[in-house]
This record gives sequence, structure tokens and C-alpha cells, in this order.
Amino acid sequence: MSDDKIEQIIGKHQGKPGSLIHVLMEIQHQNRWLPRDVLRAVSEALDVPFSRVMQIATVYKTFSLTPKGRHEVHVCTGMSCHLRGAAQLLDAVQSLIGIKPGETDAEARFSLEIGSCLGSCSLGPEIIVDGKHHGRMTPDKAEDMLKLYR
Repeated sequence: MSDDKIEQIIGKHQGKPGSLIHVLMEIQHQNRWLPRDVLRAVSEALDVPFSRVMQIATVYKTFSLTPKGRHEVHVCTGMSCHLRGAAQLLDAVQSLIGIKPGETDAEARFSLEIGSCLGSCSLGPEIIVDGKHHGRMTPDKAEDMLKLYR
């Protein structure tokens, strides 16, 4: 993300401390992560203490302080999905994209996360890629589906 784009996002909310979460969400959406220097710029522009900006950026799982891949893969490990094979599915996904939960691959193509429930228990086991739900997944289906995102 260009510095100009970041400045544009921050500039729209200059001096509005109540816009902090909105600004962070917009930068996260555009940039896929929140660099420390950007958080300092947000702090100064919105007149919010840097410690408060860091608190918000670290409390909410929506935000990442490390670079994320172009495609965010979430595997449900909740009880319903677990009973339907989520552990085997997670193992397969890890092998297919070469990373563990919480990591991003070297090419910044994929980031992998797990969730205790992704909200579609009747479709388990489930994977969400870039916000799109893929239910009733098997390791073989996951392989075919992930090829579409390479």
C-alpha cells in the first residue's frame, strides 16, 4: 500500500479520535496488516496516545501487526467441524500451503488461521478463504479449491 493511500485514509479522519477503529480497519483491509510506523502516524493524526492505538491493534483479532498473505485461509476447528474431520482437513491444508496456523508463506500468498467456530456448523468441516465459505470440505476438495487461489 502506498504512503499516499495511507495518508489519504488518515487525512479523512484528522483530529477525530473516535474514528480510530474505523481508520485501523480501513488500513488493515487495504494493506493486510498494520505496520508500526503507520500506527504512529494514526496516533499523531487522530490525537490518540500511541499506547491506546497499540491496545486496540492488539486486542482485536481483526488486526494484524505482521504481514498477511493475499489469501486468508480460516479452518474451523469447532466441535461440530472437529467431529466431521476438521483435524485431518487442517493437516491437509497445512501440507498444501506449507504453513501452520498463525503463519504467512514466504511468497505472501497465503495466511492460515484457525477458528473455534466460523458460524456454519451444519456445513462442517468448513474453510473460509477471503471471506468465502466452503463447506463440507475434505482434504481432496481442499486441494482442488486451494489450487484456484494460487
